[in-house]
Amino acid sequence: MPEGRWIGHMTWSDLLFAHWPVAARELRAWVPGAMEIDEFDGSAWLGVVPFEMTNMYVRGLPPLPGLSRTLELNVRTYVLVDGAPGVYFFSLDAASWPAVIGARMVYHLNYLHARMSIERRGDRVGYASRRIHRGAAPAEFRAEYRAVGSPYISAPGSLEYFLTERYSLFADDRKGRLYRADIHHDRWPLQCAEASFELNTMAAPIGLELPSSAPLLHFAKELDVRVWRPHQLTNTGKYPV
Repeated sequence: MPEGRWIGHMTWSDLLFAHWPVAARELRAWVPGAMEIDEFDGSAWLGVVPFEMTNMYVRGLPPLPGLSRTLELNVRTYVLVDGAPGVYFFSLDAASWPAVIGARMVYHLNYLHARMSIERRGDRVGYASRRIHRGAAPAEFRAEYRAVGSPYISAPGSLEYFLTERYSLFADDRKGRLYRADIHHDRWPLQCAEASFELNTMAAPIGLELPSSAPLLHFAKELDVRVWRPHQLTNTGKYPV
């Protein structure tokens, strides 16, 4: 559990982890210089992660009607900052404009407004997103996915653990200042997954063409998450851009 008091709660549902192995050099120009790109067996990874977020509230306040739910689709990689593992987000598309504004102000994250939908058909999840944020590079995603097999907890040292059990996020602001925010939740109840991608241009804004090989897929049905206030980091090392 991180130090201090958590400030917010949310529930993540019907989440797909879609991961592609990529060369770290392809990401380096897009990751702040104070962050080391974390690799597993010599490869960096790029994740495209759609899900629904519900039961959102600030500590001490009830969920507010119209502000307690949104869809989110993030594009991410994995980093180390002074030896601490975490997530770096290239973009986070969300359907709620207030959520976009709040997260950009408080967490210095590249949240972007998008028109999004989710449709559940039996055990299948249909998910669509089209970025509509003014001035942002276009990006779209349309896919259908479902869980395959029983839930399991990933083993420490495994690739699944490396990709999913991350409890810090790192961000930088326009002045180059670096921030860390921590989260806490139970270990991910992962399931293997299958997916069909009708359209996926989420990596195009960073000039990355995803590998033609099939991505590594995992599904998680539901997880409660608590978040902490971000804090500015100092005296971090520098990595070549």
